[in-house]
Amino acid sequence: MTEDTLKTGTTTIGIKLKEGVILATDQRATMGNLIAHSHVQKLYPLSENIGMTIAGVVGDAQLMVRYMQSEIAIYAMKKGAPMSVSTAATLVASVIRQGFYLGLIVGGYDQTGGHVFSIDGAGGYIEDNYMSVGSGSVFALGALEAEYKPDMTRDEGINVAITALNSARRRDNCTGDGMLIAFIGPDGYEDISNEEIRSRCAALGFQFPN
Repeated sequence: MTEDTLKTGTTTIGIKLKEGVILATDQRATMGNLIAHSHVQKLYPLSENIGMTIAGVVGDAQLMVRYMQSEIAIYAMKKGAPMSVSTAATLVASVIRQGFYLGLIVGGYDQTGGHVFSIDGAGGYIEDNYMSVGSGSVFALGALEAEYKPDMTRDEGINVAITALNSARRRDNCTGDGMLIAFIGPDGYEDISNEEIRSRCAALGFQFPN
C-alpha cells in the first residue's frame, strides 16, 4: 500500500444504547500528508436494521459496503427475516480476511437489542458497549471512557459521539471536516441531520468542523 493510496485515516465510533446504537464518523480522507477530500462517506446503511463505519483504503471500503448490502438483502429474501447484527459481523469478519485493508464497526438493532462489533483486518471481531476505530481512536476512546454510561438514550448517545469526535479531530490530523451520525433502533436506520449535529455542537460548546 503506497503513500498515494486514498485512505480514510479517520475516527469511527460505535455506541450501544438502551434501545439501539449510535454509529458516527468524521469525513476526512487523506493521501499521504495531503487532505484529499473533506466530505467522504464513511458511514453506510447495510440494511434497515444494520449499519457500518469504515476506516482504511477507500476502494476496499466501497467494495465491502456493496458486497454486504447485497448479501444481507439476499439473506432477507431467502429467510424471510432480517439478518441479525451478530451474523452480519461474522460475515464481514470472514470476508475481510481475503485481503481488505480496513478497520470496521458493524452496529445495529435486532430482536435481541442493540449490538456493536469492531472488526480488524485479520478477521477478528469483538462486541462491546462502545468502541472506536481509526487513527484518532485513542483520543475518542478517552472521551468515551469519561462520558459513556449504560442504558443511554438516543439524545445522550448522539452527544457522547459528538464529544468523542471533537476530541479526535482536535488531536489527530487525519480526522476532521464534517461529522456523520446515525441512530439504529426499533424503527430502523436513521441518519441524524447535519442541522441537528450543528445545533448539538453549539449547545455542547464545540465548533462544528467546517
